[in-house]
Amino acid sequence: MSQGTILYRFRLDVSDIERSVYESLDFRLAQHKSESIPFLLTRALAYALNFEDGLEFSAKGLAEPDEPCLSRQDPRGGFGLWIEVGSPSARRLHKAAKASRKVKVYTYKNPEPLLRELETERVHNGEHIEIFSLKAEFLGELERVLERDNEWSLIRDQGALTVHVGEQAFEGALGVHSLPGRR
Repeated sequence: MSQGTILYRFRLDVSDIERSVYESLDFRLAQHKSESIPFLLTRALAYALNFEDGLEFSAKGLAEPDEPCLSRQDPRGGFGLWIEVGSPSARRLHKAAKASRKVKVYTYKNPEPLLRELETERVHNGEHIEIFSLKAEFLGELERVLERDNEWSLIRDQGALTVHVGEQAFEGALGVHSLPGRR
């Protein structure tokens, strides 16, 4: 681990009612010195909300800009799932969509600039890219209870997210966005 990197452990009980996924996850995330806490929390939540066998964090994290934040290999080659966090460029999403059967973006920022860019740029299979957003207020609440060792439960139901940390419950929405005129 490089100097300035902080390691967080998440033991997360996931009840994703929308996908009928009920899992107990135990994973560690290294926070790169240039990575914000909202980015780290969005990575952790994206992992939990997409968990399936084979889903992995990028081996080198932010140090490898050509790799997805999260991915699952396709047995036939390439990626079955490519997940970006933040506000990736249209060029990056074009590359992702050519290399993967499915592309998702989880942003902790205002999704409107990303959506506007994607409307004006040519992105391979752009109409199939799924874009989700998390509100800064929700992530701010989670940041206040974030510790190096975290034991949380996450419930997803009808677009609503509830995270239980001890006796506290934090509620937020998972925004779902698509490009105008598509889908």
